[in-house]
Amino acid sequence: MNSIKNRVQLTGNLGAMPEVKNLENGNKVARFSVATSEDYLNKKGDKITTTQWHNIVAWGKLAGIAEQVLKKGEQVIIDGKLSTRSYTAKDGSKRYITEIVAQELLVNKK
Repeated sequence: MNSIKNRVQLTGNLGAMPEVKNLENGNKVARFSVATSEDYLNKKGDKITTTQWHNIVAWGKLAGIAEQVLKKGEQVIIDGKLSTRSYTAKDGSKRYITEIVAQELLVNKK
């Protein structure tokens, strides 16, 4: 059970090409967003689609793979964990962001 305490699996579409940075220590990081959508019927019987955007971070070899294979609009499957961090904004306020740190990714080539 310990291996599933913090696990996220998403299937969605890539919102844009990954932003990839090569860090001074030789490591690589890729950041990208994935949209997931759900449909439901409202009281009138109309189909409503809601979309959620998820921030994804990939490190090291996985960042390199993301850089090479991910393209805007493609369906991607992400397996990873949730991570929340804080930072100080330009106005001096403390902000928080929740991201999914990818541990595996698959591209669904239709």
